[in-house]
Amino acid sequence: MYELLALDLDGTVLKSDRSISPFLIEQIRQLSETTPVMIVTGRHHTAARPYYQQLGLKTPIICCNGAYLYDYQTEQVLQHNALSTDVAKQFITLAEQHDVTAVMYVTQAMLHSKHRPLPYVEALSDWANSLPELNRPQIYKVDSLFDEVEQHPHVWKFVLEGQEVEHFAQLPFVKQYFNGEYSWANRMDFAGIGNTKGAALTEYLKTQGIEADRVVAVGDHHNDISMLTLAGMGVAMLNADDAIQHIADRVTSGTNDDDMALASLIGELFFVQGEGR
Repeated sequence: MYELLALDLDGTVLKSDRSISPFLIEQIRQLSETTPVMIVTGRHHTAARPYYQQLGLKTPIICCNGAYLYDYQTEQVLQHNALSTDVAKQFITLAEQHDVTAVMYVTQAMLHSKHRPLPYVEALSDWANSLPELNRPQIYKVDSLFDEVEQHPHVWKFVLEGQEVEHFAQLPFVKQYFNGEYSWANRMDFAGIGNTKGAALTEYLKTQGIEADRVVAVGDHHNDISMLTLAGMGVAMLNADDAIQHIADRVTSGTNDDDMALASLIGELFFVQGEGR
């Protein structure tokens, strides 16, 4: 009997057009009436909020690859492992020295340079601007990330995109203070050392008295590996690369663009004759 469902967003719950299958919405809403359903994402909580509301969830959300646990019910950070101001500043300086453009995730927003915008942030901004203002993710262009660090209580993580990210991740300072994980084909997230989806999920399970082998976790990329290997049932999406599928216990029958693939598997694992286990 499984007691919790942990779900990644991009490439898993979300289709390529950033929508969620109506069948999946209904399945998750139905399951959440009897079993906790939790989002575990690399996203900032402001960028996950529209989907959280669409799914009708009540559980806290693990954000930025485990950097913090956020409760939408009280609009509070419940626990976190944010980067120190000094480490964040050194990361920015190092990125500038290596001609790498970064996006910085801070307490209530995502910040990027107005001088060197990244394609994925521009696309994310376009999506955000299409949403009602009340639910719109906070994405801002700034003159200097370095100057912004001390203006925010927390720096959750940095995101780099491009062919140079693999080399940057191997720099001694980066390896000492950061956990670098691919979250997309050429995009790497840099959260504080020790911050992973699996580590944050482990801590949350302790507070709920749930054993890891009673968890189903679903994901599609390298930043999902820690929670897929933690869970009693680790599920990889069919669109995940071979390395992710290889470590998973199950692989969905279809990709994230298949309206029924994930919904059907959730039904199989959590429901018997239409009733929650």
